[in-house]
This record gives sequence, C-alpha cells and structure tokens, in this order.
Amino acid sequence: MAGVITEVLREIAQGDRKQVDVLFSHVYPKLRQMAGSLLSRERRGHSMEPTMLVHEAYLKLVDQQHATWKTKSHFFAVGAEAMRRILVDRARHRNRLKHGGDMLRITLTDLNAKSLSVNRDQDVLVVAEILSRLEKLDPRQAKIVELRFFGGLTLDEAAEALGISRRTVAYEWRIARAWMRAELSGSSST
Repeated sequence: MAGVITEVLREIAQGDRKQVDVLFSHVYPKLRQMAGSLLSRERRGHSMEPTMLVHEAYLKLVDQQHATWKTKSHFFAVGAEAMRRILVDRARHRNRLKHGGDMLRITLTDLNAKSLSVNRDQDVLVVAEILSRLEKLDPRQAKIVELRFFGGLTLDEAAEALGISRRTVAYEWRIARAWMRAELSGSSST
C-alpha cells in the first residue's frame, strides 16, 4: 500500500490532478484514524466530527499547487500539521467569540499512548504556544511532537517522514516530552 500511495503522490507532483481522488481513497482510513485520535482529546460536546476534520484537512492538502510529498509518511506528517492548525484556528476563533470561555480542550495525559504525566486538561492554545516555543528552540523536536501527538505517527513513521533514524526520533521524543512537561507545569502556575 505504501508504494501505491507514494506512486500516486509522485503522479500528483508531476501535475496529474486526476490522481487526487485516487489518493483520497487510499489515505482516508489513516487520516480518519488520526482525526479520531485528535478529537478524542477534545472537550465533550465539541461540534467537530472526525470526518469533518479529515475533509477540511484534505482540502487544504490537495489545494496546494506546488505540493511535493515524497512518501506516504511525509504526506501524513503534512496532514497532521494541517489538522493541528485547523484545531488551533478553531480554538482561537472560539476564544475570540467567547472571550476565553468554552475553549476547545485536549487532554495530554495520553500522548500517543505515552504518558506525559499531566493530570489536568490543557487548552489547545496553550499546547500550540508551547509547541511554538519548542519550534524556536529545536524545530526538529517540535516536528516530532507534532507528528507523534497530532499525527499519531509511530516512531518508525516519524523517522521516515523526517529522514532520520528511529533511534534519533526516540531520543528527541523523550527530550521534547520532558521539556513540554516542564513547560506545562510552569503554565499551570501562571
């Protein structure tokens, strides 16, 4: 399957826009799984369904005129980033509308089945801010967090998407989680 997706991505990159529908049929199950995982961390009663998030993210992905996805993992990495941005934008919009009330919530107690050891909910905006700070310090570690947390990618998939070894991803993932844990602890006291 990975080879088929990579071939379809290559054809799209070469200008064959007819392959977009073929791509969607191949990537939809994984994107839906990623969206379901992300939305399971949201506050109860939020209005976005996994299907809506997938479709919105997918439209952003295929609307790019000069997208050059190299592999299946790279495509899903970009998909994870698109979903994260959609959720952050929605949270910002709701925050503006309600002046801080009823913000979208995500739980960081389960960071891709790896405990971050945070015993409280964090606003998606707080997480986005912390991820932004990490990106300034170490862009690769921020990308690893994005791929693992928002994209649900495995260590192997993240390594492939970034073109680095699994061992490096595992090491930097541990460091980034520890840094985020410290930042989250600090943000709870402010």
